[in-house]
Amino acid sequence: MHTIYFGDNLDILRRHARDGTVNLIYIDPPFNTGKAQSRTRIKTVRSASGDRVGFQGERYETVKMGSRAFPDRFDDYIAFLEPRLREAYRALAPDGTLYFHIDYREAHYCKVLLDGIFGRRSFLNEIIWAYDYGGRPARRWPPKHDNILVYVKDPSRYVFDTEAVERIPYMAPGLCGPEKAARGKLPTDTWWHTIVPTNGRERTGYPTQKPLGVVTRIVQASSRPGDLVLDFFAGSGTTGEACLRLNRRFILVDDNPEALEVMARRFAGARGIRWVGFDPRVTGRTRRGAADPVAVMPQK
Repeated sequence: MHTIYFGDNLDILRRHARDGTVNLIYIDPPFNTGKAQSRTRIKTVRSASGDRVGFQGERYETVKMGSRAFPDRFDDYIAFLEPRLREAYRALAPDGTLYFHIDYREAHYCKVLLDGIFGRRSFLNEIIWAYDYGGRPARRWPPKHDNILVYVKDPSRYVFDTEAVERIPYMAPGLCGPEKAARGKLPTDTWWHTIVPTNGRERTGYPTQKPLGVVTRIVQASSRPGDLVLDFFAGSGTTGEACLRLNRRFILVDDNPEALEVMARRFAGARGIRWVGFDPRVTGRTRRGAADPVAVMPQK
């Protein structure tokens, strides 16, 4: 059975992810771009030391009541990621692999963090996902790639199945002979792949949706049929769709109700999905207790 959790991923990882049971983790966390990433509840209270002066000279300060994301500052971003990545390491199987999807602004800081958690010897690859879409600034080279850092739990034993990966055409097929040209080549660590087309059938409407082709390649290479795959920044559920197509079990986690609604539409008709904290059978948002699962196994 597959499982989709609605709630804070750190809490869910700590309570529900068992040691050494996950074969593959793919995560695409917020990129810390400098844009607002948090959904925070605040209130203003009177305070003798407050930095704001209001009516009749009263001093006030703003108190954070709770947040689902992180303040968009570098130090807080790393503090946000670290406990979640430590839980990911704990949950990985001895031959498991982590794919960490980030952009150029934070990739170097995140690699240092991951080196500290996994060890430098466990760093396997940095994949560059290159695309050609969007605006082109005139005062610098247009940034048209994301970074995917790949770490293994144990560098002496991990899954990497080159035969399962869909091959790509040679750029100069005339130089390699007809047999090799017909078979295609194994992708390198630079992946040219379009973003999700605006009007394509794959499009769910979720703003940070990643292409199914990119995630499918990851699942093909670094897991086996029947393995357990975890994505705790699940968003639109692309990892789940790749797993359904490739006969892998999955656990998805997200704390955004809009993401769960997108997944409910995307997986309508899929069998064997257990929803925890969210009921996909009810129109609109339904928030249930985290310990209150809903098993939805309709016939196709």
